[in-house]
Amino acid sequence: MSKIIKNALALTAITVVIGLLLGVVYEVTKEPIAQQQLKEKQEACVEVFPDADSFEAMDITGNTEDFRAALDEAGYTAQTVDEVYEALDASGETAGYVITVTSAEGYGGDIQFSMGVALDGTTLGISFLSISETAGLGMNADTDSFKDQFKDQNVPEFSYSKTGATQEGEIDALSGATITTNAVTNGVNAGLCVFQLLSEGGIG
Repeated sequence: MSKIIKNALALTAITVVIGLLLGVVYEVTKEPIAQQQLKEKQEACVEVFPDADSFEAMDITGNTEDFRAALDEAGYTAQTVDEVYEALDASGETAGYVITVTSAEGYGGDIQFSMGVALDGTTLGISFLSISETAGLGMNADTDSFKDQFKDQNVPEFSYSKTGATQEGEIDALSGATITTNAVTNGVNAGLCVFQLLSEGGIG
C-alpha cells in the first residue's frame, strides 16, 4: 500500500513540475510569438496595400454583430472578419482598409488572409496568413498566379470559372481544388461586403 502511495505522490510531483515548466515556457515564448504574429500582419498589410504610409488597427469589437448580420444576409455564413486596419497616406488621411478574413470552407481547415481595399472599392491584393490545403492542389492558392487575379479589380464581388475566366471579376479556379477556390473567393467577397459597411461610415 505504501508503494502505491509513493508512486502516486511521485506522479503528482512530476505532474506539478511539468505544469510549472510548461507555464514558464509559455511565459517566455508568449511575447516573441506575439511579436512575430504582429510582424507577419504588418508585412501582409504592406503586401496588399503597398501605397499606404502606415496602418492603424481599428477597434471593431462593437461592430461584430453588424458584420455578422451583413455577412449572413449576403450568404457568407462560413466567413468571419477578424481585424480591420485603416490604411493611411503620408498626410494621415484614410486611403483604404486592410481587412483580415477567415474562411471556414477550406479543404484543409480554416483559411485566413488579409486583403487591401482602396476607398473606391478596388481590391488591391490578398496575402495569406494561414492556409493548410493540399500540396500541389489547394496550396497553389498561395501563389502569385492565383492571388494576382484579385489584384487591382474594382468589382462588388468575385466569381470563379472552371473553364477559364472571361469577364471582369471572374478568376480561374485552381485545377483540382475547387473547394479551395470557393473558400478564398467567398472570403474575398465577405471582405468586400464589410468594406461596404466601412465606406458607409459609423464603423470603428
